[in-house]
Amino acid sequence: MSRRKFIEEHGATCANWNWSWSFVNGAERFVIFGAWDINTDLDRAVILRDKWEVSSLGKRNLGYSQALEHVRLVDTEGFRLFTFPIEHSGEDGNGPARIKSFEPVLTERLLLRDVGAWYAVDTNAWVPTTEEEIRQPGFPEGALRVVTVTSYERSSKARAECLRHYGHRCSVCDMDFASRYGQEAARIMHVHHLIPLGQLRSEYVVDPIKDLRPVCPNCHAVIHTQSEALSIERVRAMLASV
Repeated sequence: MSRRKFIEEHGATCANWNWSWSFVNGAERFVIFGAWDINTDLDRAVILRDKWEVSSLGKRNLGYSQALEHVRLVDTEGFRLFTFPIEHSGEDGNGPARIKSFEPVLTERLLLRDVGAWYAVDTNAWVPTTEEEIRQPGFPEGALRVVTVTSYERSSKARAECLRHYGHRCSVCDMDFASRYGQEAARIMHVHHLIPLGQLRSEYVVDPIKDLRPVCPNCHAVIHTQSEALSIERVRAMLASV
């Protein structure tokens, strides 16, 4: 089965089948992104990086604007997000990435904005592990791995320990998902790294209590509205001023 036939069987389309890696089904309100193996790590996959707008040769990436619009549909219009795995050919080049193979299976994901990129995250990625697993003095995190793009390891155990300590209440606006929407919504709470992983250049041991804070998706988005993340105190002050 070709990639085009697979996408069209799900009622989705795109502007150009040669350079598109994102697709939309407007009638059923969902978008599909191809998740490259070289951009997939643990429970998340990069589906759009800010720097992808322009190639290394200074040329505009033809698929970038379309992908950005499809991200917007998920982020602000309530479209559902699905991905399917794509294997990169491994060839270097300055043109569109080449597909070696793909898996014709759609997986529903959650959308997450982090430093300089949009991620498709597993829907069960934020379920805390058991107390026995998470009660550790420190968790290795941020190990630099050299692949086609640079990525940093994230520890789900560190996230769980942070939420165990602070609870599922936003450190900025004080919103509690469980109290507002019920316990099922508690896992939606994000965990913010006070020192962004992208600024680290070697493995470090994250202290879930010292280095991490729970923040709701809205406040997390505001924190990362600028190239340098705003402090939690700054965003609190912004809330207090309105």
